[in-house]
Amino acid sequence: MTPSRGFAALALATLTATIMTMTVTPAEAKTGAASDDSVRYAWIKSCKKKDYTVPCGQWTLTLRSGKTVKLTDARVNPRLANGNVDKESSTPFAVSGDGRSVTYFKGDKLVVRDVNSGKVRPLPGAAAVLPKGIGQNDVDTTISPDGSIVVIDYSDSADKLPTLVVNLKSGKTIKLPSKNGLLSFSPDGQHLLTGRYTDDNITEFVVFDADGRKGASQVVPQIVSNNSPVALADDGSTVALVISGSSGKPRLRTYDLTSDTVSDAIPLGIPKDESPQRLYWNPAGTLTLWTGNGGGEGDLASVMKWTVNAETGATRKLDAFTIKKSPWTWWLPGE
Repeated sequence: MTPSRGFAALALATLTATIMTMTVTPAEAKTGAASDDSVRYAWIKSCKKKDYTVPCGQWTLTLRSGKTVKLTDARVNPRLANGNVDKESSTPFAVSGDGRSVTYFKGDKLVVRDVNSGKVRPLPGAAAVLPKGIGQNDVDTTISPDGSIVVIDYSDSADKLPTLVVNLKSGKTIKLPSKNGLLSFSPDGQHLLTGRYTDDNITEFVVFDADGRKGASQVVPQIVSNNSPVALADDGSTVALVISGSSGKPRLRTYDLTSDTVSDAIPLGIPKDESPQRLYWNPAGTLTLWTGNGGGEGDLASVMKWTVNAETGATRKLDAFTIKKSPWTWWLPGE
């Protein structure tokens, strides 16, 4: 894990005098009153150590209401496979697309927290505990848009450990091939777009449903494999992607996995100084795009959330916030 995540050029929002801060203890997590709020971003503070920085403080949620929640039960420094704790890196973290669920390590177990109720519970069965020989820094987690599914990907040297797809409602866990990494959920969370490198060093996209059944797959053209971000639609076949060419003007294309066809490119209606970072389909057939505008170290930077017409590229701003002072790492909804 590098000291910055998501928008590498951006810094994290500092708390202003108008922001209300609250610390959540494990006991309060069980009794917190339900509300209707969601995560804007999750972050860890960065502290200087000699001539470099390290993660410090607690995992913190900045909510859309303006409140911040400090997760006192969330482990910050990962335990390595050899049992040592790496105090110069941070544990994995994930936020659901709707911002209402987060996953993290509580001690040595993976847990999921309901942001509104504060309820914390371990992932079902063996999914909460790491396999032998795997450290907490060897794990990547992703949550489905509605928070009902958690995907766990292990980075083992032999590349043999399967990816786990954990259904939090049913308690069922299914396994995906170890070489397939998750690229995107469909909006309903019922399809997972994965990618893998073949023996010929080319990229194959494969879609699985939430029960592990294989759907559409293709060895994709370079214009698809060499560009990002990408997003899978509810049909389990349509992939939207942002093309960033030498002109610096981002364009939108769609790729059909079933027919292996790429649409014409259309301009994206975002300011020229905004850089596309994350892309998601919505159930209504529109797209959500996160963009960032980073300044120099310590300078103000911005994050914007847009809704995008997939047919015309027209955009409408949904959210924006200004940030400064670089954190160690931070995560947006869907990351």
